[in-house]
Amino acid sequence: MAILWKLLVLWLISTVATLVTAGEIKNVLLLLADDAGFEMGAYLNKYCQTPNLDKLARRGLLFNNAFTSVSSCSPSRAQILTGQVSHASGMYGLHQGVHNFNALPGTHSLPNVLREKSQGSILSGIIGKKHVGTGEDFKFDFEQTEEQHSINQIGRNITRMKLYAREFLKQAQAEAKPFFLMISFHDPHRCGHITPQYGEFCERWGSGEIGMGSIPDWRPIYYDWRNFQVPPYLPDTDVVRQELAAQYMTMSRLDQGVGLMLKELQQMGFEDNTLVIFTSDNGPPFPLGRTNLYEHGIRSPFIMKSPLAKDRHLDTTGAMASLQDIFPTVLDVFHLNNDNSSASSLYSKSLLPLLQTEPPANEDDAVFGSHNYHEITMDYPMRSIRTRRYKLIHNLNYWSYFPIDQDFYTSPTFQQIINATLNHQQLPWYKNLLAYYQRPEWELYDIKADSLERFNLAEKPKYKEILQKLRQRLLQWQVDTKDPWRCAPHAVLQEQGVFKKNPVCLSLGHEAISKPLTRYEKYVLI
Repeated sequence: MAILWKLLVLWLISTVATLVTAGEIKNVLLLLADDAGFEMGAYLNKYCQTPNLDKLARRGLLFNNAFTSVSSCSPSRAQILTGQVSHASGMYGLHQGVHNFNALPGTHSLPNVLREKSQGSILSGIIGKKHVGTGEDFKFDFEQTEEQHSINQIGRNITRMKLYAREFLKQAQAEAKPFFLMISFHDPHRCGHITPQYGEFCERWGSGEIGMGSIPDWRPIYYDWRNFQVPPYLPDTDVVRQELAAQYMTMSRLDQGVGLMLKELQQMGFEDNTLVIFTSDNGPPFPLGRTNLYEHGIRSPFIMKSPLAKDRHLDTTGAMASLQDIFPTVLDVFHLNNDNSSASSLYSKSLLPLLQTEPPANEDDAVFGSHNYHEITMDYPMRSIRTRRYKLIHNLNYWSYFPIDQDFYTSPTFQQIINATLNHQQLPWYKNLLAYYQRPEWELYDIKADSLERFNLAEKPKYKEILQKLRQRLLQWQVDTKDPWRCAPHAVLQEQGVFKKNPVCLSLGHEAISKPLTRYEKYVLI
């Protein structure tokens, strides 16, 4: 009888320990798309087939108001890994090649913070597109990226990515360490300007077609573009439909990659204690998308799936969220304090509480945007504030034409727009090239009434009070986050020497150039 009691006690202890482990989030898997929008069934796209993402959404929490703070690859990845906006991290534009942007020295990133705070007891890994620097500022314990492989092999070859994910998970299992693993797909990024033989979105690469090679785990889905309804923000042309068919083909490859990663997680026994997050770095590479602070440039697909039964599943949230929030969320999972010294961290928060309850909606809830460059030649800094209803964009170089990046310029969609303009032909699009290039200093939109951002309200007397309130909030955010551009474009920031304790914006005299100077404007202390 005594032996039976001892066995029963041991069984109870084992059972309780199992339940405690099963009832705790120990790991984080971040799945990151490259230039993806809402091309998935979970976000009501009825053409693009994404069964794995749709399943993830059903099992998790789907965000309807998630935004990136910047619409460019490297700065967006930096915001995810540092919790800082681009003007605070120093990652102003693209990292690779002649662009050569890097984070400011000493920038705190997730892999480094996790290693230091846990004294090496948390394993960090990245597989796929890294696209940030320097290496020391973003040093993962396990790295298989474009720094060791060609970008297509490590970002689009989902079989190879699966095998590296398996290797990482085996290491985490062998070392008995909790982990943060970032899987950074290169799909559905364009590639037509570099390797046009593979298709505009590299949709033929690895498809099994003659000369294209084969990705063993990919079952290509070919789309008939003639059946498509074009999203309302794009020109309604067959050229756009054909581009969408190519994009959807690579979105389906990404989706199958997501399925592979989740299967590896399950087979290695980590499904029941891993928080899974899916999102994209910025919007799709179409007009009004990537490199813009318009809705289709910054609104992000976002799914968060908790392994805990008590958390929200098969649910949606309208809470305002920023990709900056991923940084404190990951720290929250590992019960680590967020002592990020950057002022921009004041505007980010953990998303874990959303897994429990939906917060009350407040019309003043806001996310902020800071876009400076994309390519090195694209000097067009913009700032924005987006509330639940309104968006205000401040174009700092508004006297200059909006710049166009290389891969978008060579795209069939943009070539059709520019050729129609040059040949004075009508295009079924609510924008025109001149309006796309020439933007006013201030743009104010009522997103609820005007989701396509067609009608700028900044000069309307009716919206004067709203404009002023949003301008004040935006400026305060710039001051709080020590934005080097906070005095632009009409003044110069002075914060050294005699101005160190009280920074000032000193006028450039633009008001005297644009209109007669009738009174002296005092320096504005900020």
